[in-house]
Amino acid sequence: MNATFIHSGEYLDHIPAADLPVGAVVVISDSVAIANRPIPAGSLGSLAACGVFEVQRAPGALIPQGKRLFWNPAAQQAGIDGALLGVLPMGIAAAEAADTATTVRVRLNH
Repeated sequence: MNATFIHSGEYLDHIPAADLPVGAVVVISDSVAIANRPIPAGSLGSLAACGVFEVQRAPGALIPQGKRLFWNPAAQQAGIDGALLGVLPMGIAAAEAADTATTVRVRLNH
């Protein structure tokens, strides 16, 4: 069978169990996506699977641009420690985040 193009993959269809506000970071199995519009519970919506978003970051040292980032669902933060239990690959730092910064810009990629 030949492959059939469905769409570009920038967004993933999703039906949430609970209301999702704009900016909600959603774990889908082994990946992370972000709601760029509100999605009511039980309604079909779409989650961004790529793009640049600003998210809360784990405290720590400077994060250089291009550094691999991981999402910690328990802490609701992105960080650079991929060895922490339960973290998922999220993408790369789209811009440098100083050690005093509370957020980091992430370019989602999988």
